[in-house]
Amino acid sequence: MFLRRGGSHMVAFLLVSALFACCGNAQESAASSGQTIRVNVTRVNVGVVVTDDKGKFVEGLVRDAFHVFDNGAEQRITEFAPVEDPGQVLLLVEAGPAAYFLQDANLFAADAMMKGLAEGDRVAVARYADAPLGLLDFTTDKGAAQAAFSSIQFNLGFADLNLSSSLTSVLGWLEQIPGKKTIVLISTGVDTSPALAAAALEARLRTGDVRILCVSTSGPLRNGKQGSKVKIEQMQDEFQAADRRLKAIAELTGGRAYFPMNGKAFQETYKEVAEIVRHEYSLAFALPASDGALHSIEVRVDRSGAGGKSAAAAYRVDHRRGYQAPKE
Repeated sequence: MFLRRGGSHMVAFLLVSALFACCGNAQESAASSGQTIRVNVTRVNVGVVVTDDKGKFVEGLVRDAFHVFDNGAEQRITEFAPVEDPGQVLLLVEAGPAAYFLQDANLFAADAMMKGLAEGDRVAVARYADAPLGLLDFTTDKGAAQAAFSSIQFNLGFADLNLSSSLTSVLGWLEQIPGKKTIVLISTGVDTSPALAAAALEARLRTGDVRILCVSTSGPLRNGKQGSKVKIEQMQDEFQAADRRLKAIAELTGGRAYFPMNGKAFQETYKEVAEIVRHEYSLAFALPASDGALHSIEVRVDRSGAGGKSAAAAYRVDHRRGYQAPKE
């Protein structure tokens, strides 16, 4: 039986208190095995979203309109996928107590996102708590994806929420899939993964080719006033740390983080997510050097002859701003 929106605020408070109580200790302990992930990279992939000065997505751009710079040096674009090419979208949902509590708050009314995707876009669905579990492989059947998304089983118990290690595993699943790839991460941002897992995730994000759009599920839980002042302040601090984590994940991949507060805001968020997925260009260039250093990325769009306006004035270009090269 699902908890209802009109349920006790105390229940929400207890859920969130227990959710965050498990977070602190796990983050402080490093993995005893010392396991690390080696990332082998021969190319750098960059997802690019282009909008005009009115915020409208720009379609129909060709390869020659793009110029990519690595540490200021222009690179030859070796692969190019226009917005018309289908994309792959993986919905990765945190299946912990917060999601359980929010099921009836239109949290999973994702039909707006499904309807906004292009016909050829493929969607997969996975959930995670202590580890990720694939529920639906990539399919163009949006109805099947919506059904899988809506039928996710959530944990009322307070199992680990290993965001970093789960996301690292999912990125590994996507490694061999070519073309445009997006993860829509629906999560509180709470992470009980060991510190080494968080470091491994950051390394993979810096060298990966997947855009991550983060949708926070913690917004509707933030109005609880039960408990002592110290406890409430502690919860707010945990929420802020979770927000920073989601923002950092999105920024490293050229994505965006959203923090909707109610069902209507979730719907609007899903619509925008679909728009971004539908209007992404995918570029790639050969890795210039395996020096282990941080490299900056800049993408410029040439709009010569289009109304006499300069590209800088006409277009906004959103993409990942850098990456960390592997070291041989």
